[in-house]
Amino acid sequence: MATINFGGVLEQVVTREEFPMEKAREVLKNEVIAVIGYGVQGPGQALNLKDNGFNVIVGQRKNSKTWDKAVADGWVPGETLFDIEEAAQKGTILQFLLSDAGQITLWPTLKKHLTPGKALYFSHGFGITYKEQTGIIPPADVDVILVAPKGSGTSLRRLFLAGQGLNSSYAIFQDATGRAKERVVALGIGVGSGYLFETDFRKEVFSDLTGERGSLMGCIQGIFAAQYETLRKNGHSPSEAFNETVEELTQSLMPLVAENGMDWMYANCSTTAQRGALDWWKKFKSATQPVFDELYASVAAGKEAARSIASNSTPDYREKLNEELKELRESEMWQAGAAVRKLRPNNA
Repeated sequence: MATINFGGVLEQVVTREEFPMEKAREVLKNEVIAVIGYGVQGPGQALNLKDNGFNVIVGQRKNSKTWDKAVADGWVPGETLFDIEEAAQKGTILQFLLSDAGQITLWPTLKKHLTPGKALYFSHGFGITYKEQTGIIPPADVDVILVAPKGSGTSLRRLFLAGQGLNSSYAIFQDATGRAKERVVALGIGVGSGYLFETDFRKEVFSDLTGERGSLMGCIQGIFAAQYETLRKNGHSPSEAFNETVEELTQSLMPLVAENGMDWMYANCSTTAQRGALDWWKKFKSATQPVFDELYASVAAGKEAARSIASNSTPDYREKLNEELKELRESEMWQAGAAVRKLRPNNA
């Protein structure tokens, strides 16, 4: 492992240099990796593992859209694509990549195939951390491990095809074989991680649920909507409001932050922008800190998990979800965004 200084705190990470792909293949040479579920994370992880030379099969419900997607991606029924139970029986490592609600439903079926020495792999700590609510309690004689790419399965695959990688966390909940560590690190390298940092199931899900509801998705949409509304009610046009709220951030400034950090971006913008940003960022932190503290407390208390399980398990979940997404999609701000995106020079 390499020791890296993260802002004054020393942490150990695993890089491809220390744990190269050849070593990962050697560790997993006798394993059959069964990817159970082909929705959000399944395609990216399964295809990256296959392209990296691992023995991978996919388990998915027949006569479903995701079964057809797996076939379109090159998985062959009866050879590398099976129904879920058959794949679970064949696999020595079961990558449980269904949605959290889907995992709860399938757990009694999957558990039957967790024979001694197998590994149960997650990319989210939800099912294990909230086991009182999910009922997911693995047998004691299997490894229980986690690799959580810090991005969508689409991003994982796209970066892999570009010759890059997405950083991931890894965790061990249960080491029944004595091989859990080498198994999880090899899998993390195999799915296309740029580097791996250690966590545990509880911290992974707490940080993940906070991030999704916070700065990654929930908070950012709330901030966009608030600034856009302020500009519009003060007479600015939709195109101007959208460009100043979303387009400049996503297309110009955030790529610079990603490359060099916020301090560098501040240092390389106009002096007027510098002054305003430095004067106002702490006010926004003060305004939002109580909301983030409330959010984290809700995650830690299991309230967010309970709400997710309850809402995602209802028969009309998809219909209600589509209505909420329709509200976003048909809002003036995101309709303006659709028009702005079409006007980008690279789309001309």
